[in-house]
Amino acid sequence: MTRLSHMTKSVGMHEAKTHLSRLVDDVLGGEDVVITRRGEEVARLVAVASHKSRVFGADEGVWTVPDDFDDPLPPELQQYFE
Repeated sequence: MTRLSHMTKSVGMHEAKTHLSRLVDDVLGGEDVVITRRGEEVARLVAVASHKSRVFGADEGVWTVPDDFDDPLPPELQQYFE
């Protein structure tokens, strides 16, 4: 394994296949992993943005439904939906 910088490591294709689970742990720990084939960079393994669980009602009060929400559209707008 060749270190490119303190936060990036480079691994060959064979090593990436053999040690994918460990490399994913490294990525989750903050490192980028560059995968090479015959010495040429071909892919980068990086962590995805954190997906937090949705909480029902978390946006309550952010937006209020106007009283006329269900009213018919004015004729000048309705023509665009026919």
